[in-house]
Amino acid sequence: MKVDDLLKHDCEWLKGTGPNSDIVMSSRTRLARNLDKLAFSQWADRTQREDILKVVLDAARSVTYLKDALFLRLKDLSEVDRLFLVERHLMSPEHTKDVEYKALIVDSKEMISIMVNEEDHLRIQIFQSGLNLMECWRIIDAIDTEFSKKLSFAYSTKWGYLTACPTNTGTGLRGSIMLHLPSLVFTGQIGKILQATAKLGLNIRGLYGEGTEASGNLFQVSNQLALGRTEEEIIDNIERIINQIIGREETTRRKILAKNKEALVDRVWRAYGTLKNAHIITSNETIALLSAIRLGVDLGIVKNLDRRMVNELLILTQPAHLQKLENKVLSSNERDIKRAELIRERLK
Repeated sequence: MKVDDLLKHDCEWLKGTGPNSDIVMSSRTRLARNLDKLAFSQWADRTQREDILKVVLDAARSVTYLKDALFLRLKDLSEVDRLFLVERHLMSPEHTKDVEYKALIVDSKEMISIMVNEEDHLRIQIFQSGLNLMECWRIIDAIDTEFSKKLSFAYSTKWGYLTACPTNTGTGLRGSIMLHLPSLVFTGQIGKILQATAKLGLNIRGLYGEGTEASGNLFQVSNQLALGRTEEEIIDNIERIINQIIGREETTRRKILAKNKEALVDRVWRAYGTLKNAHIITSNETIALLSAIRLGVDLGIVKNLDRRMVNELLILTQPAHLQKLENKVLSSNERDIKRAELIRERLK
């Protein structure tokens, strides 16, 4: 399998299936792990980082879940390929910097991705479509157990697993849910919801995680700390709060349909008309318009599209994906033209 092969199938987080998939785009668990008695990636010298890379990759080849995985040295990839992997949520924007001693491991289903020598020596990620956080935990726990048979991780009996960032120390677990909340944004409730969520110990970020702003009414919600609770308690707390947010979004959707349906229908079909007829369109505008159409699909307003197709457009219209499809580097204006062309073809 090669990087280009990833274009041939859907990302796990965009399948549009699973519990509450009309509101929950995806669930993700991430474990931060570091090798015992070795400097964290950011402080390790070149020789140490190369040694870490070799040891981790050797161990990964024996993990059952990674039998058919793609092993990538980031220094061997083009800038477009690296951005492509970020757009697919397989690695962080931070992982694209200083790539000499970094790697990425991706399984054939794009359910598993492992960043090597990012902020921590290993950052193991599991993705599931819909609200499936506990299933993500079950899989990542099994992978962590297999790695533990080959690697000795930095661990303190007092603090738990030791990590480069103190907020990850303890379990090393970050649970994350990607939510589509157009109705709460449309009615102006989102600010209060996000403030309340933050007070309950969760972080709210944009489409690509830390350091990014929300776009397309998409929000990533995750735990702030990994210390002081078990993994199951962390996940239970996230799911409890997420279910409350889901309930608010569902209630708001019903109220809009009952009291302001015509305005909603107009908003959805204006978005559809713009995408179907535009000849030049930016990435940000596309995401915003696709959000409106996705809501229309979920509420039965748009009947000739399905959620999976809208999700597919969400990723295929991103800059690196467009360049991978064209097999060449495109300028910003060329991407805007190609994006509009692709959307028109898909909406015929």
